Amino acid sequence: MKHFSIFFSVNKHKPWIETSYHGVITENMDTVLLDPPLVALDKDAPVPYAGEICAFNIYGQDAPFEAVVLNRTSGEGVLRASTPVDCEIQKEYTFIIQAYDCGAGPSGADWKKSHKAVVHIQVDDVNEFSPLFREPLYKASVTEGKIYDSILQVEAWDQDCSPQYSQICNYEIVTAGTPFAIDRNGNIRNTERLSYDKQQSYEIMVTAFDCGQKRAKEDVPVHIEVKPVCKPGWQGWNKRVDYEPGTGSKQLFPKMHLETCGGPLSGVKAMVELQTNHIGKGCDRETYSEKSLQKLCGAASGSTDLLPAPSPSTNWTASLLTDSGRDSDLIYRFDGRQAANVPDHVVPQNLTDQFTLATWMKHGPTPGLRAEKETLLCNSDKTEMNRHHYSLYVHNCRLVFLLRRDFTQVDTFRPAEFHWKLEQICDKEWHYYVINVEFPAVTLFVDGVTYEPYLVTDDWPIHASKIDTQLTVGACWQGGEIATPRFTQYFHGSLSGLTIRPGRIETQKVISCLQACKEGLDINSLESLAKDIKFHFNPAQSVLVVEGEDVDSINTAMTKVSYINSRQFPTPGLRRLHITTTVQCFGEDTCLSIPDIKAVVMVLQPSEPQITITGSNRLVRPAGDLRGPLGVAPFKDSRISDHFTPCLFVDIVSSDQRPGVMELMHNLDYCDVLVIGDELNPERESLEIHHSALLGKHLDATNSTSGISIYGVDSMAHYEQALRQVRYRNWRPAALSERRFRLTCSELNGRYTSNEFNLEVSVLHHSAPVEHVNHMAAQPQYMRPVHHPLMIHTINSHMSAGAPPAATVVIVVCIAALVVIVVIGVYRIHATHQEGSREDEDEVKEPEAEWDNSALTITVNPMEAAAGEEVRAEEHEEEEEDEELVGGGTSAESDNSDEEEREDDSGGRKDVEERKQKGKLEWDSSSMAY
Repeated sequence: MKHFSIFFSVNKHKPWIETSYHGVITENMDTVLLDPPLVALDKDAPVPYAGEICAFNIYGQDAPFEAVVLNRTSGEGVLRASTPVDCEIQKEYTFIIQAYDCGAGPSGADWKKSHKAVVHIQVDDVNEFSPLFREPLYKASVTEGKIYDSILQVEAWDQDCSPQYSQICNYEIVTAGTPFAIDRNGNIRNTERLSYDKQQSYEIMVTAFDCGQKRAKEDVPVHIEVKPVCKPGWQGWNKRVDYEPGTGSKQLFPKMHLETCGGPLSGVKAMVELQTNHIGKGCDRETYSEKSLQKLCGAASGSTDLLPAPSPSTNWTASLLTDSGRDSDLIYRFDGRQAANVPDHVVPQNLTDQFTLATWMKHGPTPGLRAEKETLLCNSDKTEMNRHHYSLYVHNCRLVFLLRRDFTQVDTFRPAEFHWKLEQICDKEWHYYVINVEFPAVTLFVDGVTYEPYLVTDDWPIHASKIDTQLTVGACWQGGEIATPRFTQYFHGSLSGLTIRPGRIETQKVISCLQACKEGLDINSLESLAKDIKFHFNPAQSVLVVEGEDVDSINTAMTKVSYINSRQFPTPGLRRLHITTTVQCFGEDTCLSIPDIKAVVMVLQPSEPQITITGSNRLVRPAGDLRGPLGVAPFKDSRISDHFTPCLFVDIVSSDQRPGVMELMHNLDYCDVLVIGDELNPERESLEIHHSALLGKHLDATNSTSGISIYGVDSMAHYEQALRQVRYRNWRPAALSERRFRLTCSELNGRYTSNEFNLEVSVLHHSAPVEHVNHMAAQPQYMRPVHHPLMIHTINSHMSAGAPPAATVVIVVCIAALVVIVVIGVYRIHATHQEGSREDEDEVKEPEAEWDNSALTITVNPMEAAAGEEVRAEEHEEEEEDEELVGGGTSAESDNSDEEEREDDSGGRKDVEERKQKGKLEWDSSSMAY
């Protein structure tokens, strides 16, 4: 009984714990850090069971925690989460905890519990969420020209529970190079004044960062629209307008309108200026040669080009500086050290009382303190004296024309110097000057506008003398009164197209044509303009002024303003446009300020032509043809074609238009036939074209010992017709074996040139007449160019000796090893004879060389037709063999005299007449053995 009482009296004390605990747990973790640590004490210790701690119990609504005893003896325990805790769901937990001892024995009976302690748990946050913007898109609008403190505010939030991770600490604009900034609160402002004309709207991307520096998962777009301040000005126009060559007139501002902000207006005046000073000679003009352009404009003939392109016949300009980089314009640049003496045979000897002097000139102010005379053109004494008979010079930005008459013409005090003071003379721009002299009146045209001299000084006529004169370009020749003759009064500037025409003055119409621009401003649909609209152009159509009272009428008129370039191949590049506008209000001179407009017209690169000359490169004719009154036509079968990029083709012979091929007509302005080798000897040969061949065409021609030049702006068809009428004659051809020529053609004064077409005219000496029946003796004067003329010559020589046709058969049989070559030669001569006869029917023949072939009957050997295809395939290979076989007879035959040739020709004509009487000329192929 004593032992029993002791066992039940052991557990007499309750466990003891702290009255309160504070704990921290990181979300998604299970361990709680308590302060103080979870420890229960029992005074019954160290009594087993009674002094031990067996459990901790938690009391609270859905507290996701559990307490576990780690050591029953020491009473240590741990608090942990029974399920995952999430700060975003619940940040804090408060519950009751009690400790239990193990009771009085192993059964746990008579256990005791401690007092209740309060446990407060705080859940620590983890930065697991990125910031999110409250709106998917932000929009705002601003007025241009203002600085805003805040245009709009963007806002982001974070799902994390703690202030550290749930607060947005920073915003940032992601888009670079924008005139905007954003602060920590998300307020967006502009950093510079915005312009509606520069940019009408902006789209920027914004991001956010929480205080843990976690970036927003998605950036947010912000659209900011710039609203224009109502300010007067032109709207709806493009800064660049592309112009495709050949498209005619193109509208420059089809959607342009004038914004006046609603103010009442009484009138609007707009001036559109097309700036083309950097193009060619002031604008896009025709760049044909000076002579071709004069003929195109209907100018009187007889003008002398004093600054032609250098050539063997016009070599006095070879030493001058040229500036031909601008669209093939022939421009001569004078820097005060160059001048040229014009040969005496070129200078007009008698200017009479009427003549015209014309030139293009670009000139600036003369450098230096003392301005010297700058002479464009001067006719002065060549030796002994220093008299100026006539000259054109610039002095102190004044243009002066000097004209001293001879005593033989007048003997009184007469006008001699004519002075003009114009801004154009020293503005460093191209201008076209024409001086019409109707002595004593002298009129100046500058760009087609008439100017009378502001000063005319008189002088005595020049005494007559036998001293020769010298015409000089770019300076004045001082040949007398000094030890060494030299140039003086050098010109500084650029000249082009300097011409003089004696005996005639130019009309206003021709002058306007010669200097006319091919590009300019235009107005489409004049009939659609309002009645109150007034407009006018300057002569060059580079300036257009439009006036009206109603804004809508002005807007309509400005949409009709167009650019046009009528050149077939315009100069590509920029043309600048400048529009100035003045607005008048009621009762005021000007009430609104309209900003100027600056735009450009971009002329695109045109498709360039490729001029090609084709034809036979060799022409074989007997000496008799060259001696005839008409000679031979070297370019009888020449053709000129014009190929275009990408798919354009021009055939000047055939007018048939194939599918997918576009026929375009283009003009040439010259074709030159140059003699290759020794120049022509006028005593025995000539290269000429009859004037009748140029009738009805805009063509003219000049010839010399170097060749012939056909010039004028005309179609390729007319040029081809004219070239086919060029005749070469040689009335002493005995010593001549061949003559070579080179043909080249040009479009736009050399801007586009053809290939160099070389032609050789070969001479057959002692060729037999055509009285023989055998086809091998066919007329050589009607042959097309062939590659084996010596064979023809050899055979014809045998025929001339009187051998009958059967002899030819014997010859062929004897040289059986060469029978194939002879067959080929026979066929080719026969084909050439037939083709050449057809061509020459249209040509005017020598009277004594004509013969009637109306009754001509030719029987063709059937073997020839069968061998035709084989012959054509072997022609090139057999040419060299033909020439080697017959080459031995050339030198001996060429030694025969002209007298023998005339006898052969006479006998031939007699036999031909006999053949005519018989009614037919037949080649008996049956006598030929193959």
